Amino acid sequence: MTTVHLDHVRKVYPSGVQAVRDVSLSISSGEFLVLVGPSGSGKTTLLRLIAGLERPTGGQVRMGDRIVTDLAPHARDVALVFQRPVVYPHLTVRRNLAFGVELRNGNVPDLENRILEAAQLLGLAEVLERQADQLSGGQQQRVALGRAVVRRPAVFLLDEPLGQLDAPLRAGLRRQLHLLHRQRVATMIYVTHDPVEAMVLADRVAVLDQGTLQQVDTPQAVYDRPANRRVAGFFGWPAMNLLDGRLEAAENDLGLRTIFGRWPISGPISDLALLAGRDVTVGIRPEHLVVGSAEGLPMETILVEPLGDDILLTLRRVELELTARAPRNVVWRPGETVNVMIPMAHAHLFERTTGQAIRRGAASG
Repeated sequence: MTTVHLDHVRKVYPSGVQAVRDVSLSISSGEFLVLVGPSGSGKTTLLRLIAGLERPTGGQVRMGDRIVTDLAPHARDVALVFQRPVVYPHLTVRRNLAFGVELRNGNVPDLENRILEAAQLLGLAEVLERQADQLSGGQQQRVALGRAVVRRPAVFLLDEPLGQLDAPLRAGLRRQLHLLHRQRVATMIYVTHDPVEAMVLADRVAVLDQGTLQQVDTPQAVYDRPANRRVAGFFGWPAMNLLDGRLEAAENDLGLRTIFGRWPISGPISDLALLAGRDVTVGIRPEHLVVGSAEGLPMETILVEPLGDDILLTLRRVELELTARAPRNVVWRPGETVNVMIPMAHAHLFERTTGQAIRRGAASG
C-alpha cells in the first residue's frame, strides 16, 4: 500500500485538447477512490498519468515519498486492469496468474500460495488448469484482476473493468472487488462513468468534468450535497431534475417563475427571503418530487417504468421533462395529468451563471 498525490497535474495533447486541467488530489494508503464523470471528462487520462502510460504536461505525481512523474510504469509498482480483459489465451489460468510475478520478480517462494489465495477470492479455484480462451468474459476479467492480486502492487489501477460485462456479472464482480479491498486493504483507484457503481464501491469519489476536478468527498456527501450544477446533474440515478427560473416571493408564498409557468414551492421558505428576485437553478431529486398532490403545476405523464419497489415516471409540460420516483401502490397511467410540487426542504439551489451551490436541500431519511 502507498499514498498517491497529484500536484497541479495537467495534460495537453499536441492537438491542443486539454484533457486534464490543474488537478490536485491526494489518495490515502488503503483507500478505494473512484474517478467518476461523463465520457471525455479526463478520468482515464488521469489514471494513465498515475500509471505512467502518459507524461503530464505540467505538475507532479508522487507515490509515498517518491516523485514518480518521470518514471516508467514498471518502476512505479502499480498494476493496471483494463476495461477489456488482457489474458494470454494459450496459457492456463494458473500460468496467467503467475505470469506477472515471474516476469517482474523471477522465482518467488510463496507464489503458489498467492495463486491459490487469489483463485479462492475470485472464484477461479475450479478453473485453474483450464486455458484462458476457454473461459467466459467474466471469468477472463477475474483472471486479469487475479494477476494483479498475485503481484501485490503498491497501487491497483482499474479502468472501467466491469464495462464489458452484463448486469449479473457486473454485480458479482463488483462484490468481489469489495471483498478484495476489504481483505487486501489495498490502495485502489477505479475509473467509471457509472455513478451507481461509484456509490457502491468508493470510500471517496472524485467527480471530473471537462478535465476539471469538480468535487471530492464520500459518495453519500456528493449525492446529498453536490458542489455545483454539473455534479448535481451527473451524480445519481436517475439524475437530479434541474429547472432554471427566478424565485418570486409573495405573502407567505414562494414560487419559481419559469418559461413553463409559475411553480409553487412547498415547505419552509424563511431561509429564502434574501434570495427572492434572484435567477437560480432549482435541483430536486426524483425521489423528492411530490406527484399527484392537490396543488402544483399540472404535467402530463408520458412514461411509466416499474422498478419493483417503486415506479419511475417521466412527466412533461411543453418542452420540460422531469423524472419522479413514485410509490407502486398507486396506479399511474401514461397520458394522465398530475400536479407536481417541489418540496423546498429537499430542493438545491445553484447560481444560474456559475452553477455553484448556494443552498443545499435536506438529505433523504
